[in-house]
Amino acid sequence: MHRWAQPAPSQGVPGAVLPCADCRPLSAGLHSIPRCNCRPWALLPMQEPEEKKIALELLETEQAYVNRLHLLDQVFYTELMKEAKNGKTVPEEVVKMIFSNISSIYQFHAKFFLPELQKRMEDWSCNPRIGDVIQKLAPFLKMYGEYVKNFDKAVELITVWSEKSPPFQELIADIQKRKVCANLTLQHHMLEPVQRIPRYELLLKDYVRKLPPESPDQDNAEKALEMIFMVAKHSNAAIAEMERLQKLWVVYQRLGLEDDIVDPSNELIKEGPIQKISTRNKSTSEKYLFLFNNMLLYCVPKVIQVGAEFQVHLRIDVDSMKVRQELNDTQFPHTFLVSGKQRTLELQARSELASPSNTVSHPQTEELGRRAPQWVRDNLVTMCMRCKEPFNAIVRRRHHCRACGYVVCARCSDYRAELQYDRNRLNRVCQECYVFLTGHVVLEDREGKHKGILEKGAAEVSGKSLLCSSLQLLDKNGKGGTRGWFVIPQDDPLVLYIYAAPQDVRAHTSIPLLGYQVKDLPQGDSRHLFQLAQSRQLYTFVADTEELKRRWMRVMARSAAGITRPEEGEDADSCEEAD
Repeated sequence: MHRWAQPAPSQGVPGAVLPCADCRPLSAGLHSIPRCNCRPWALLPMQEPEEKKIALELLETEQAYVNRLHLLDQVFYTELMKEAKNGKTVPEEVVKMIFSNISSIYQFHAKFFLPELQKRMEDWSCNPRIGDVIQKLAPFLKMYGEYVKNFDKAVELITVWSEKSPPFQELIADIQKRKVCANLTLQHHMLEPVQRIPRYELLLKDYVRKLPPESPDQDNAEKALEMIFMVAKHSNAAIAEMERLQKLWVVYQRLGLEDDIVDPSNELIKEGPIQKISTRNKSTSEKYLFLFNNMLLYCVPKVIQVGAEFQVHLRIDVDSMKVRQELNDTQFPHTFLVSGKQRTLELQARSELASPSNTVSHPQTEELGRRAPQWVRDNLVTMCMRCKEPFNAIVRRRHHCRACGYVVCARCSDYRAELQYDRNRLNRVCQECYVFLTGHVVLEDREGKHKGILEKGAAEVSGKSLLCSSLQLLDKNGKGGTRGWFVIPQDDPLVLYIYAAPQDVRAHTSIPLLGYQVKDLPQGDSRHLFQLAQSRQLYTFVADTEELKRRWMRVMARSAAGITRPEEGEDADSCEEAD
């Protein structure tokens, strides 16, 4: 951007204008006045406003990102699929699993997001804003959930099939040698969509921060930032939920898949070996503990590990469990007592921090802040030891509380307190240590921020929903399935939540609807069937009546298209009575 400005008059000649380099002075009467032949004013540059620089950076990175998506979809995916159809490399299904819904992501950015940004930046002088553009298109970014959930599996498939199929490996290597790949691997390019949403969030935060108070884009930009944050939350929650269920299933397999223990809603807090102290002869034997949010499992390692690694000897409910540390036994340091309704166990941990008492309750002692804590090792925990949300490599990273040594997430350690052992300098601490050390009351309701996307009460969201009712979700064979309570919330209209019952406080599954196709199926065996289909994902539902089926198809189709407002004449909180 430039501005026209009149420079200072020539020395000794009032009102004279400096000529440009290509023009000569003109004679005017008695005086020779230097005046420019080509322009009466000098063109002086003016610095761009900070918010426009950020908007331009967003546009430039979006152009580069679309090029990367083109490489993934139109080059890697297209050429690998072509060879797969010829039967020369891998099955077509493997290629589809590797690239997930990358085609939908590419089409959205190339045909909608990038053109909208380009048009807006061309009109910046008369309409300096981008918040409304991002706000309009942000809901469609929820389609990243499927890609992000599939990323680890996709990378694993590339590794496995590169070893199994030399032609597959050779084709990928051939593409990677091309100039467009810039000497980067397929896996490196595939990481780009995973990192894009956090990039949007950072740029938009900077943009909102640099906007002047009187900017017409202030409200739209703040709303757009909030929507981007929710998209990132959905994406990260999808990763966390997938990782949690995978790790939980591995634990259940090690325990022999006992019916009264297997529950997908359980949270594994801690596990590890422990020494059981005999009350008769003070000898010890190797045992193993699994601490869940609702129970402690006291297990014995199996000598012959066929089908299971451990045998459960005792189950103690956390609600009735009492933990008391024993500090006077010099022969067995780090011992503690765990008592349930049926039995009390005397156990010896390898260290004081390894005992469940330090996991269940926070040790607010005189030593807190006065002595450097023993840090819990990162590899010993998979989730924040305060809010219990799983860590992941994108957003929720590990931090240590400098007071108690716990491994916590950024939000739970977003506090500073003076620690005596560190010369009373301010250190990062967790919320509980902050309250104990400073005496300050944390007024902000942080608990609500830790709620996962599934932790919405069915009764609460059903009261304000686009549609809710009982449905049946069939399995892949279409023969059996799960009956539950299905809800599309009014405040989250692009996601279908599935509850086991209408009064459950936590959904067991969520399906981001954006980009799905809603398909009608012929009525068979008096069943009212319809489907959601996208890429390799397919869900088949059974409604109780034909009318209910039609209503679900209408609402799902609108959500899949990104339409968030209720249909005219349709009650926003319309629900069918539960069975």
